[in-house]
Amino acid sequence: MEENYIFEKSQEINALLSAGNENKARNLTIRLLSELKANGEKPLPVVNHLVRSLGLYPYIDTKTASWQDQVAFEAFKVDVGEKEAKTLHRAQSYLLKKLLQGTDVAVSAPTSFGKSFIVDSFIALNKPQNVVIIVPTIALTDETRRRLYRKFSTDYTIITTPEVALGARNILIFPQERVFGYLDKIQTIDFLIVDEFYKAEPATKDERANILLKAIIELSRKAKQRYYLAPNISDVEENPFTKGMEFVKIDFKTVVTEFHENYKEFDSENQDEQKKECLLSILKERDSKTLVYAGSHSQTDEVLDILIANLPNVDTWILNAFSEWLKENYSEDYKLAQAVLKGVGIHNGRIHRSLSQLQVKLFEKAGRLNTLVSTSSIIEGVNTSAENVVLWSNRNGSRGLTSFAYNNIAGRGGRMFQYFVGRVFNLVEPPAREPKSLKLDFPDDVLVSIDVEKHKQDLTREQIIKIVAFSEEVDEKVGTGTYNKLISAPELRGYTGFQIRGVVSELIENESAYSSLPYLLSDDVQKWNSPLRDCYYHLSHMDLQHWQFIRFVKILSQNWIKTIPELLAEFEEKKVGIGIDNFFEYERRVAYDLSNMLGQVNSIMRYIRPKSKDISPFIFRASHAFLPKLVYELEEYGLPRMISRKIQNKGIIDLEQEDISVNEILVAFKEIGCENLVTALELSKFETYILTFFFQGITAMEK
Repeated sequence: MEENYIFEKSQEINALLSAGNENKARNLTIRLLSELKANGEKPLPVVNHLVRSLGLYPYIDTKTASWQDQVAFEAFKVDVGEKEAKTLHRAQSYLLKKLLQGTDVAVSAPTSFGKSFIVDSFIALNKPQNVVIIVPTIALTDETRRRLYRKFSTDYTIITTPEVALGARNILIFPQERVFGYLDKIQTIDFLIVDEFYKAEPATKDERANILLKAIIELSRKAKQRYYLAPNISDVEENPFTKGMEFVKIDFKTVVTEFHENYKEFDSENQDEQKKECLLSILKERDSKTLVYAGSHSQTDEVLDILIANLPNVDTWILNAFSEWLKENYSEDYKLAQAVLKGVGIHNGRIHRSLSQLQVKLFEKAGRLNTLVSTSSIIEGVNTSAENVVLWSNRNGSRGLTSFAYNNIAGRGGRMFQYFVGRVFNLVEPPAREPKSLKLDFPDDVLVSIDVEKHKQDLTREQIIKIVAFSEEVDEKVGTGTYNKLISAPELRGYTGFQIRGVVSELIENESAYSSLPYLLSDDVQKWNSPLRDCYYHLSHMDLQHWQFIRFVKILSQNWIKTIPELLAEFEEKKVGIGIDNFFEYERRVAYDLSNMLGQVNSIMRYIRPKSKDISPFIFRASHAFLPKLVYELEEYGLPRMISRKIQNKGIIDLEQEDISVNEILVAFKEIGCENLVTALELSKFETYILTFFFQGITAMEK
């Protein structure tokens, strides 16, 4: 690039700064840095000066910067738990300062802001005793654990699964449903972090939103300091959940988002073909990473069919090996096995969680997966970015995509140092962009689930009256004081008052209700028919007939005995209606929905029908998808069951133990070591890659 061009751009940026238009100046500076990087050139001192003036301190090139700019680069360095300190940008430093001063902060910041740096830096500098981090999904649990384990596992017990004993200092990372098991174990929380806290808004009509609200109100009572994070929130209305917190809205962006309204160029008669050709041209344009938002499972299949039919094979050893491994361990007909040969991955709620983690890793490495086709799971489940984001659909499942969700999807375009400019290609009309005002309140379902005495200061007189009336209504059926015992029972804290009342009413009004549940304890799965039929009608959103669901659970009970291809063959033989594309979706329905429903009923029965049979052994098995507890939990760490089976068969580590925590078994893995395990198991090259990835997630960083 000619120096004259750089100086002209610098003058333009400086003029914008002088006029007070900092956002536009920052965008132009980032674009200039992008051009310099594309040409393999270093920034001139004048560019470094502009970078410093705009607070983009990490972008200062110390080799070409003036001494003043180098001082700024060093002055904003902080400990983030790694070998070397990292330089924060101005907005990160501002937010960290607030937290170090003890302020409770609810922050809205762009996706590319770098919020995790602040959490890591706070832990490294403040050394809190107990940190609790609430994340929306299991995938984010694993991602967060991997990051923090590398940095802090020598000083902290990192807990992500139930029943792990607390250490002297702890970092607990959970989706909201899991946190209730630790409410009575942890006396004080020094630092409470709620990631994506907008998901607690009752307006989402998501059952999980109510559980998150309940978790927030319970945890806040024990928290010395709170830090809530979200993107794209314009303001937070006054509410009891963020009471006493300072809302900080940050528009500071470290990348530029470039929007392309491609859909406007399509004509109505040939729209589908033009849309397809546009997608292919974007992907073939250059070797860059692209996220394709497909919106639903059917749209994901449509996109995959297009890409499989039209993209050339990438032909790398790792993708070829990945494809063969998928065919061998999952299904010969697995569409993902065809897609990865084209450098394309899939990310949605139906994918095996081990495969989701593996694909994100392959996507983030150069020369491997270049494209991820996703539903909303990519904005809910992982923190990954790409140079290109393609909006293929403006739906979110059966609903229209909201402006808020669209902004989150678009925010995946660009990443600091990697993609200065993120490009968003709209192949359909996006929703109208509008500000998002977050409103958190007590829906009745959550309100009647809390203890009046513990939360009296947060409640109005009308709310207290409502809770007392509800409590008395339930007590009339089961005896005075019983409702408070139910909502205080540790095993029932993850349920709302309406859910508890519903089960209580059914047990009181229908003597035969749930009477067949003890048959689930039988080793003869044929005796499960009646109780599973009853369960089926209490589970929502089922697209299987009741007899198909019953057959699925009975066959799934062999999950550890049979391979996935063997299970799929039996599903086909018994006409269950489940194949590789939805197997893991229904496995999760058993592990979460079925086991939660039965757990709720089983716990309430102790108060209503004290002589009833305890079915906890079946619930325990179902909650782990009929896999050994350790095998199921290790999948969250990135170790798929087929490799666990090899470890068990070789007698290297006993993964069928039930009285040992996953943290304890991880010690055994580290004592053996990755190389020794690879040799003992005689793993293939790709299986070695998987095992290495697993070990990376359980290994502390050398400092």
